[in-house]
Amino acid sequence: MENFYTFAMLLSIATFTLSTVLSPGPNNIMLLSSGLTFGYKRTIPHMLGIMLGFPFMVLLIGLGLGIVFEKFPIIFSILKIVGIVYLFWMAFKIANNKSSFDIKDEQESKPFTFLQSAAFQWVNPKAWIMAITAISIFVTSNENATIQVLIISIIYMISGMISTNTWTAGGVLLKRFIKDEKSVRVFNITMAILLILSVIPIIIE
Repeated sequence: MENFYTFAMLLSIATFTLSTVLSPGPNNIMLLSSGLTFGYKRTIPHMLGIMLGFPFMVLLIGLGLGIVFEKFPIIFSILKIVGIVYLFWMAFKIANNKSSFDIKDEQESKPFTFLQSAAFQWVNPKAWIMAITAISIFVTSNENATIQVLIISIIYMISGMISTNTWTAGGVLLKRFIKDEKSVRVFNITMAILLILSVIPIIIE
């Protein structure tokens, strides 16, 4: 692997990817809420959607999709608007998520599926920024660009595994202290507000 990256460079990529995926953002806020509301097992499809969906997105961008957005910036602008609207919808859904304390409520409220979570990466403005930044910084050779992009994607997948488990486990742990439905609802409303606040820098930039 050192034919494409030195050990120091691999360490640098790992540090970058971990810091970006572990930082608070739409994905992590939703995982924290889902871990609390639905538990670890029911959140696994949501986790896998992020864990596999985002690295796949990085791979495609690195293999040339990013050039499309450079030539046609209007497409990126449209995606940005769609992403912001979708984030507001997700905030509404999180705010209205009901805990599993009541069987009837559990039937009405469901965690995000694998496909919903994977598809969300494509309209998540933070995901685009992370992917484009990683590719622009760490693809250092035109000859080995494909292999380097693949390596970056794999490292993002490993980092995503750590991040998704950490945030979901955090939500599960919180459930030990938040034991009634009303408290879960207050928590989810708070998470929804934080999700909206995470979008504001993107709107005003």
